[in-house]
Amino acid sequence: MRLLPVLALAAVLIAPLRAGAMRADGTLVVVIDPGHGGDKDGAIGPGGLKEKEVALAIALRLERLLAAAGHQAILTRRDDTGVELADRVALANERGADLFVSIHANSMPTAEARARTHGIETYFLSADATDEAALAVARAENADDARSAGPKAEGALGMILADLARSEAHANSSQLAYALHGSLVERTGGRDRGVRQAPFAVLEGAAMPAVLLEVGYISHGAEAQRLADPVEQAKIAGAVAAGIERFRTEVLQKQARSTLGGKVGAASLAQ
Repeated sequence: MRLLPVLALAAVLIAPLRAGAMRADGTLVVVIDPGHGGDKDGAIGPGGLKEKEVALAIALRLERLLAAAGHQAILTRRDDTGVELADRVALANERGADLFVSIHANSMPTAEARARTHGIETYFLSADATDEAALAVARAENADDARSAGPKAEGALGMILADLARSEAHANSSQLAYALHGSLVERTGGRDRGVRQAPFAVLEGAAMPAVLLEVGYISHGAEAQRLADPVEQAKIAGAVAAGIERFRTEVLQKQARSTLGGKVGAASLAQ
């Protein structure tokens, strides 16, 4: 198989893999992933507050906000159901999602760290973690599922298409992460603990921009109270929705205009 024809064909076929795009009317398909569920409680906060409950409450509110803005929101779970990590991103790929947002709450292991550590962290996928702390977060979230790899493309062309789509998706994932993180910090007043990279199984294999949000530390007393408050949950959901809109207008719209300009230029040269 000659490489150049394959790459040319890949360039033609790559669009359906949705490595960050919009519909013609400017709307998005967003898969919202409430972390954990079923027999996987996630982190447990003071008073028995469960990460899986906080994540679902925020996800349901975010779904309503995105629908009201004209977008299509798809949840990986709508109730206390367990979903394998690989199946979550597989759903996003199957539904042709434009964005994948996984919602979680963080935790610290020791009493001293629980008392002092709070704030918001946002992650996108990387084989190499930003630091040991980021790697520890990924390991904790990955513990839900022994499978650490997403679905694999079959055949040489399938692998090329998947690699091209995921390379573009990875570049957009960092921009999505910064857009959502900035909005969360600005609108909730949470401590800014930064945008980081780590090998999260739930993000692996995504053919669209994908991020994991740690919207607060459920292990911190005051922050746990905030995460359990429906008013604060609505504020977090609103911040995520605003961040998605920021990414849509500042990144995807610009890319769409650039792509259109490139096609017009190519058509002119062909004449």
